Amino acid sequence: MAALAATLSAQAADTSPAAQLARFNAQAERPGQAETGRVFFQSRHGGEWSCASCHGTPPSGQGKHASTGKSIAPLAPAFNPQAFTDTAKVDKWLRRNCKDVTSRECTAQEKADLLAYLVSVKP
Repeated sequence: MAALAATLSAQAADTSPAAQLARFNAQAERPGQAETGRVFFQSRHGGEWSCASCHGTPPSGQGKHASTGKSIAPLAPAFNPQAFTDTAKVDKWLRRNCKDVTSRECTAQEKADLLAYLVSVKP
């Protein structure tokens, strides 16, 4: 049982925040900018919500979904070791949340900037 649990957990954590940032930087063809990501995170983009509406400012504590009230784990990797460690989840949640905030999918540059900001949030 322990071996199965270890295998499943290894499969779930197929990446790291640094690897995800490198992936988005490569797609954007330039490094993400933490300050640009911070501004994006805190801004409303013509809609009702910003990223900070659910994840808080800074994104270092428990968040709360703006419409459902569901608890959300801290988004900044320094405060949540599981954040950005599963590529499929990263892609799913960025796609879904970008559409909620911007009414479209985020660009590779926006993803790189957001992740650069989130990785920069330290205790």
